[in-house]
Amino acid sequence: MGGSGELSVSPFGVASLAARGDRPALLLRGGRIVSYRELAERIDRLASRWRGDRGLVTIEADLSEHAVVAYLAALEAGHAVALCGTASMLRDREVFRPEYCYRRFDGRWRMERLEGDAIAPHPELAVLLSTSGSTGHGKWVRLSHMNIQSNARSIAEYLGLTAADRGCLILPLHYSYGLSVLNAHLAVGASVYMPGCSILDEGFLDELAQSASSNFAGVPYSYDLLEKAGFRARDFPALRFMTVAGGRLAPELVRRYNEHLSARNARLFVMYGQTEATARMAYMPPDRLRGREDRIGIAIPGGSLTIEDNDGRIISSADQPGELVYRGPNVMMGYASSRADLARGAELSELRTGDLAVRDADGVFRIVGRTKRISKIAGLRIGHDALEAALEQHGVAAAVVGNDTEIHAYYVGSGDPDEVRRLLVEASGLTLMHVGASRLDKLPRLTSGKIDYPALRMRPAAATCGSSEEGDVEALFAQLFYPKKVRPEDSFLSLGGDSLRFVQLSIGLEKRLGELPEGWEKMPVGALAAHNGRERKSRRIGADFLIRALAILLVVVHHETLWPIPGGSAAMVILAGFGLARFQSGALLSGAIDKLLRPLAQILVPYYLIVAGYALAWGDVPWASVFLVGNFGIADPGLHGMVPYLYWFIEAYCQMLLVFGALFAVPFVRRAAAKRPLAVGMALFAAAFAARMAFPLLIDIGNRQIFTLPWIFYMAVLGWCAAIAETWKERSMVMLAGTGVFLFLGLYEGVWIGTKVKYLLQIAVLAALLFLPRIRMPQWGRRLILPLSAAGFHIYILHRFVPELLLLPIRPLLSPFAFALCSILGGIALGIAAWLGQRRLIAWLAGTRDRRISLAPVGRLEPGLASVGPLLALGPQEGNQVQRQ
Repeated sequence: MGGSGELSVSPFGVASLAARGDRPALLLRGGRIVSYRELAERIDRLASRWRGDRGLVTIEADLSEHAVVAYLAALEAGHAVALCGTASMLRDREVFRPEYCYRRFDGRWRMERLEGDAIAPHPELAVLLSTSGSTGHGKWVRLSHMNIQSNARSIAEYLGLTAADRGCLILPLHYSYGLSVLNAHLAVGASVYMPGCSILDEGFLDELAQSASSNFAGVPYSYDLLEKAGFRARDFPALRFMTVAGGRLAPELVRRYNEHLSARNARLFVMYGQTEATARMAYMPPDRLRGREDRIGIAIPGGSLTIEDNDGRIISSADQPGELVYRGPNVMMGYASSRADLARGAELSELRTGDLAVRDADGVFRIVGRTKRISKIAGLRIGHDALEAALEQHGVAAAVVGNDTEIHAYYVGSGDPDEVRRLLVEASGLTLMHVGASRLDKLPRLTSGKIDYPALRMRPAAATCGSSEEGDVEALFAQLFYPKKVRPEDSFLSLGGDSLRFVQLSIGLEKRLGELPEGWEKMPVGALAAHNGRERKSRRIGADFLIRALAILLVVVHHETLWPIPGGSAAMVILAGFGLARFQSGALLSGAIDKLLRPLAQILVPYYLIVAGYALAWGDVPWASVFLVGNFGIADPGLHGMVPYLYWFIEAYCQMLLVFGALFAVPFVRRAAAKRPLAVGMALFAAAFAARMAFPLLIDIGNRQIFTLPWIFYMAVLGWCAAIAETWKERSMVMLAGTGVFLFLGLYEGVWIGTKVKYLLQIAVLAALLFLPRIRMPQWGRRLILPLSAAGFHIYILHRFVPELLLLPIRPLLSPFAFALCSILGGIALGIAAWLGQRRLIAWLAGTRDRRISLAPVGRLEPGLASVGPLLALGPQEGNQVQRQ
């Protein structure tokens, strides 16, 4: 396992450090020197205050002598160390509940004794570091003593570090690269110069020269700053080598610095690593760098690199891409997200880096992309890193983000956005409708100097992507067939149209022309344009929209009339799984469970307002509903232990998300689902259906069982399978399994006509989702269906207030038929009104944070609402299409 074992003697212990006597250990700004003897004494003094039962020490990882002493003292005292950034210090303390905290307070460094936790860190655990989060949410990495020491010695070996070296350290200590610079130098008795200022600060280069530093470690952004500061115009006689890691340095800049250093008998080490491997996994030997400026090199001493395909098979042939996998003693113990995780031992023997790489004929590795920085648009896999490199070749410094709908480049400089878009088109094979570009004064960066991609993804992009609403038919063709010149006599076929452009043109032309003429792909562009402005006769609508609208109508009618048509809720359960697969599968497969649960706030806020209303009216708190477990029959609405059973679906839906989240929190499940999604889905469906059949035999709660999660979960899984089934064979398999189950439950097990209707109705629901994804419907039908679908959740939770509260005073004045009709229509109207009100409230709140959220016509939902699933109508793509009607 990557974190197992111990090295015989720690190079960071007090005895080892003290043995180096008066040799300099730290050189500080202004010329002050901390010798190894003084460093050992200070470490011993602070460690004596921390000795005792093994615990956790959090340290504000300021780039100063105080943080260095505290880091080494905590290890000396036998504790694990969490190195924290200043901004995250308090938050991280709440997560890991440390025994001690060492930080600056009122301008002084102070030690705080905290309550701690009964869970002791694992004996091998040495350091906790947060990953940078440059491609998503950062995680905490557990590093063992073996990880730290082996990586330090490996780095010292390939860099040729000796006690005579001095490294210039400008990188944060809570950044694995920065910490590795400190560790590698201390491991061999070398010294570290900490300038305590920015590269662009006045006097930085002068002080660097005076420090007699033999090496300099930086990230790509550091080299950009060195260029601005005029580094290559200065002379640094003591400089023996420079290193770069933490991201891709432009090959041109690699070549420039390699030539500059070579001319001065110095060397450039291009390196590659991740926090999960204690900083370094590969380096490019300087004598092999020329002509290979875009390579990461070979594995560090003691480690190995392989390239593997999606099934974990090693790719041995040259220049064939696959995922880069690293093995070595510096592979982390595992991740941590709570104090309990600190007690776990080493769990990994290899690190799947998430980077796509190739190996050339000489055994040198090159990164060609990142598995998680890829968009798949109309079947094309577009690597964001490759697009950045393509723009860089044209002199455009950019950061590219995207999804499976569009690609967007944020760039710096004076370039024209339209020109940047054209370059993206040429590099990607997409069309102008798929790409956008925005100019920024500077790219946002993390403290490590890496580009802050999450910040860019949250940023409202300028409206530069090709809009299917703008321009006329000729302009649409021109955008999609760029750089070809489109003439009026050209047609889709004569221009060499493909399936990608067919889909895009179909959508765009329908928005302009309404019903497309038969054989439009053969018609000249000029003839098609002549149809512009004709009456739009019909449109297509997603089958899930229609099902959702009809399902909520069925629920409202059934609750008011008690007719034997209880199939609406079952259809919404299927849509729950269907929507989860469409809108949240990315979060599940990446393990970002927080993204899965975050949209629940849009459901739980109005739900808990209703719970609070009942609590005030009754004078009792319905605790079962507060804890979302009333659907398990542990309370009674009549005794005020829970709100009415109407709200069982909210509880079951929340439980459903927790189950999905728990399942996909397991790495094995995520890997299996990524490789064979339908096989895993069908296996889960079989297990869920077995639970449905076994539940009544194990737990008898009477008819209340129909509200429980085990009773309905298999339908959600079936909806999930319907969404991920791609081929005709896969869809037929899902249809056959679902039909068999619903026929069994409806005809064999069902004893009431309503039960038969409920289950047999789901066969039609499943068939529509699988084989009729879009349904043609007149415009007036769309205007009825879309608001019902969008406001489904609000209608569901509010519709019974109309007959049971609002209409109650006038009930004696109405006939039973009139009262029922008013209840149904009033419940729908109340739900739609609440939906519109919530949208406007959210938009107003978001506007106070300078976020651009538009109040669209019927059907447009805010991003947070769009992914909630069956209770809300539209996903992001559908929402945009409706908004443009």
